Order: sequence, then structure tokens, then C-alpha cells
Amino acid sequence: MEIAIEQILDKYPPQKKEGLLPILQEIQKEQGFLTDETLELVSQHLCIPVNKLYAVAAFYDQFRHSPEGKYHIQICCGTACHIYGSSTYLKELEKQLKLKAGGSSRDRKFSLEVVNCMGACDRGPIIKVNANYHCRVNAEALNRIILSLKEQPV
Repeated sequence: MEIAIEQILDKYPPQKKEGLLPILQEIQKEQGFLTDETLELVSQHLCIPVNKLYAVAAFYDQFRHSPEGKYHIQICCGTACHIYGSSTYLKELEKQLKLKAGGSSRDRKFSLEVVNCMGACDRGPIIKVNANYHCRVNAEALNRIILSLKEQPV
């Protein structure tokens, strides 16, 4: 995997800070998330202190710092979905899956991500599990979704 990272870095001139976000985006696309080792390589390539890279990667919620689970659950917490109660459902997901938003379960079966908008504000709240959208989610539907996922083998 380090070879692929080196190939990405080779596309960008060294010590040019303008390449930071595109580099991080390409690396995440390649390996699914940003590792400490990856950030160290980028730091060396661009001559940016690694703590500044961590700050950038933490600021933008597009960047993941752990691998996605087998079931990657995204919950919309944009304005419309928030009004429809998505924050309550987020808390319930965190409780039932025993993980915080942005994290993955130890067995890598589940990962949970908060997104700002899924573009279907009139059908909120919306939850996406891998490629499947669940619209107008209520407490009963949420419990059904979680139960069906938990019953699936790892």
C-alpha cells in the first residue's frame, strides 16, 4: 500500500502546500482512510509539521481515520433532517451499536458517520446503510434496521 501512496505523492511537487487536500483525498480514496503513517509521509513530502496535518484532517469531516465497517451507516443531520429528529436517532444508533459517530465497532461490522446533507430534505430523516437509503426513518424503522444488521454474520 505504501507504493500506491508514493505514487500519489509523486504527482504533486514537494514542498507545495497547495497539494495538501487533493493528496489527502486521493489517499483516502486509495486506502479508505488516513493512517498515522500516511500523514507522516505527506508531512515529509510537503514539509508541513505532522500536527498541522492532523488539524486539517480533523477539521474536514470528509476524512476518515479508521476503516469503514462492513455496514457503513450514514445519518443525515442537515437542517431538515435535524428538525425531523435525526439527532435523537443518532444518539440511539450510538447507543445500540456501542460506538460514536466517526468510529467503527471493534469487530469492524459497523461504522457510523454523520453527514450534513443527503439531498432529500423532504424525505428526512434519512439513514444510508452502504448503498441503501432509508427515508422518513422513525424509531420503529430504526430499530428494525439495526436488528436486521445485527442478525447478519460478520
